[in-house]
Amino acid sequence: MFNIALIEPDIPQNTGNIGRLCVGFSSKLHLVEPFGFELSDRTLKRAGLDYWQKLEWYRYQNFKEFYGSDKTEPSRRFYLTTKAEKNFYDVDIKPGDTFVFGKETRGLDEETVLKPNWENAVTIKFPGEVRSFNLANTVAMVLAEAQRQQQSK
Repeated sequence: MFNIALIEPDIPQNTGNIGRLCVGFSSKLHLVEPFGFELSDRTLKRAGLDYWQKLEWYRYQNFKEFYGSDKTEPSRRFYLTTKAEKNFYDVDIKPGDTFVFGKETRGLDEETVLKPNWENAVTIKFPGEVRSFNLANTVAMVLAEAQRQQQSK
């Protein structure tokens, strides 16, 4: 129903959990190298449990390859970042939309990813005093909101 793209993920447990979320939300996972772990990493498989074999996923060598890919077409792409002003919850989500997330430690690269796509950069605003949420938790919030919007239409 949706596409989740992880650009240079660092933590295998997050990627495993996100794979499991994608299966649960009938969504595709797009993984963009380089990774901070091996895809065969046991922690990745442990976090994803036996759901990984049910996951529709794609692997890209770099952001340029992902950006030019037709595996998310037709699709609007939204770039999640703490730097954006536009609130994610104000977006009218449509089936097939792609949500792009950056590396856990640094987020999305400003020069190559955010600046060229700034009109589609969104953030999840929250009242508490934290810089950001865990990547897997953020993906869960995004997919849950996307699903909620589809059910209310």
